[in-house]
Amino acid sequence: MSGRLMMRLTLNQQESEMTQKNVRTAVLEEAIGLINGPRQAHYGTPQENFGATSHMWSAYLGIKVSPGDVCRLMALLKLARLRNGPHHDSSCDGAAYLALGCELDEGMLDVPMQQP
Repeated sequence: MSGRLMMRLTLNQQESEMTQKNVRTAVLEEAIGLINGPRQAHYGTPQENFGATSHMWSAYLGIKVSPGDVCRLMALLKLARLRNGPHHDSSCDGAAYLALGCELDEGMLDVPMQQP
């Protein structure tokens, strides 16, 4: 292979990697906007919202479901939707739910858990 062809192949690979990086970054940045944006005004804090949901799911299922579990289960819902093909919103929402779940797990003392 000529040096010029090798250089072009290398540049194409770098452009492809940059496009992928930009898509990843865009998805994560959108997820950041979702979890730090105006939704809290509509739904309450993550602790309040996922805490209430975890109490309801725990009562309904008869097992303890933590607020972090709620986030992970919602992320699984988004993954199930992605089985039918790519969908940008489901990817952003899934990333957002996982980040919120991690935050709730690390701050679990802020959310009182009740047994069903």
